[in-house]
Amino acid sequence: MMVLTLSTFGGWDWTVLGGYLLLTTWLGTALAGKQRNLEDFFRGGGKLPWYAVSASMIATIISAVTFVAVPARAWGETGDFTYLQFGIIAGLLARLAVAGVLVPAYFRYNIYSPYDYMGRQLGEAARSITTALFSLLGMLGQAARVYLTALILELLLQEPLGALYDRTGIDPFTWSVIAVGLVAVLWTMVGGVATVVWTDAMLFVVFVLGGMIALAVIGTSLPDGFSQLVLEGWEAGKFRLWNLDLGLGGDDWRRVFTEPFTIWAAIFAVTFGSIGSYGTDQLLAQRIFCCKNAKHAKLAVLVSWVGELVAALMLLVGVGLWVFYRQFPEALNGQWAEAVERDAIYIFPVFILTQVPVGLTGLIVAGIFAAAISSLTSILAALAQTTLSAVYLPIRRVEQDRLAEATPQRELLWVSRALVVFWGAALCAMSLVVREYVNSMREAGKPVPFLDLALGLSSYVIGALLAAFLLAWLPLKKNAYGLLWSAPLSIFTVFACRFHDQNLPSSFANFFSSAPEDFWALKICGLVSVVLLVSWGIAAFLHRPRRRRSVLTAKTFWLVVGCAIMLLTTAFGWFDGAMPSSSLAGGATGAMQQVKNSIAWPWYAPVGGIVALVFGYLLGEPQGTEN
Repeated sequence: MMVLTLSTFGGWDWTVLGGYLLLTTWLGTALAGKQRNLEDFFRGGGKLPWYAVSASMIATIISAVTFVAVPARAWGETGDFTYLQFGIIAGLLARLAVAGVLVPAYFRYNIYSPYDYMGRQLGEAARSITTALFSLLGMLGQAARVYLTALILELLLQEPLGALYDRTGIDPFTWSVIAVGLVAVLWTMVGGVATVVWTDAMLFVVFVLGGMIALAVIGTSLPDGFSQLVLEGWEAGKFRLWNLDLGLGGDDWRRVFTEPFTIWAAIFAVTFGSIGSYGTDQLLAQRIFCCKNAKHAKLAVLVSWVGELVAALMLLVGVGLWVFYRQFPEALNGQWAEAVERDAIYIFPVFILTQVPVGLTGLIVAGIFAAAISSLTSILAALAQTTLSAVYLPIRRVEQDRLAEATPQRELLWVSRALVVFWGAALCAMSLVVREYVNSMREAGKPVPFLDLALGLSSYVIGALLAAFLLAWLPLKKNAYGLLWSAPLSIFTVFACRFHDQNLPSSFANFFSSAPEDFWALKICGLVSVVLLVSWGIAAFLHRPRRRRSVLTAKTFWLVVGCAIMLLTTAFGWFDGAMPSSSLAGGATGAMQQVKNSIAWPWYAPVGGIVALVFGYLLGEPQGTEN
């Protein structure tokens, strides 16, 4: 555990932070009103104003990753604004697609989630599959965000967390995770999604205010004011927005797929993934169902594009930090400098603790806390709703059919709140797993950029969710049977794109006699292939009548092809290249070493989506065929 000098988070800062949390809790609960049934708890009664929904969508998209990791992206010597091209291009194109296609499809029915829509179109199996995919998506993506938030709070609140550590033996990071989890669970339980939406709207205001305060402190500290920030940043190329290196000559074409922040990724890869995020991820899609009608939902989705200005604000803060510490290098010294050298994401928190006046520090910490809580409350409400629909309600319907009685709304509300607690505990536990993963990668000399970590983990699953929607929306006349196998095939094909063994086995004997840590990625994908093929064979054998059994047996060919693609990707889906032996999010470099470069995270969603869609169709059965 890294130990730094005590922070300057004092009494006034605690007053500001505590007052903010109490005020937000009171206002959010009051505006949400009484929760009488599931319609109120999970859809806000379907009557929330579009502007509050839009602000909530922005606050959900903007997590602690934006508040901390995005400034670090612009701070280093090679940092710039190229991250913003994703929001400008992909953010707009994705929102247009969601407003024009997905919103009208959803509002045809009185449903609570995209997975209800897919269940209606493809059969009940689709609801179960997509709910499971979303649960995995939520655990991966949000656990990374909780991890980052806890990491920052551990630094900002060293003194009180250190005192708790002395008394309980529980480390400060874990206490940070517990604090984030408790507040998020409380807000979600009190008033359901309506409280989430209204508190998110208020969190958005505090978030923006925190960024503007930090920028004002930087501007007033520089000898020539804000103009110095702009001039030095411009001369250093910090405001470069477009990466127009098209990679069309020589070996440069590889960079199209191995570098994340390119114009190609923004137009194609990130647009595909963002359509899935805004339209099929219940984290954001739940807001769509809270609107009064399809027109208001479209407006909320489109207006949320202005949230990209917040990313621009935080990138500008990152440039300001770079100029500030060039002007005052002595301000970053001792253990604070060691913290930033260890991870560039600490640069903004260190600035907050050492340079921001008392009281305002508490407000900015409230902004960081707000960014984390807004994402976590959203995912808790979404996970609780989808679990209730896909797991609890089907079980209760069987009992209702037997007893000829309806499930009381009070019982459903109680179960919903219990699910919020369950998923809150699960996400906090998963964030501890993420910490162990990041620490193990560092020990192996493979630092993990936090921006790539948070965005990349979500991309493992989002392609499969969008593929499920396309199977339901397009006139393909297939049911969900193929998704049972194409969804895991999709996820592990993305895994194969990410992880590669530096050497391949020289023979089958060498492969099977190797140590467990050797060829581990190939072994995992091989095991997945065996499980998929065996389960497919058993399912085909158990089907009746015999003619249908023979049809499914013939389709085994396509599953073999999918598994072969996954294995070949693990073995050969990489590009030769070089990278620094050590690097930071801010751009620090070390000695170059030859590596097998994986494709960049923006391409995970398109790869996963294509695999899930193609093999979901090829392995699927005609609609109306019972599974």
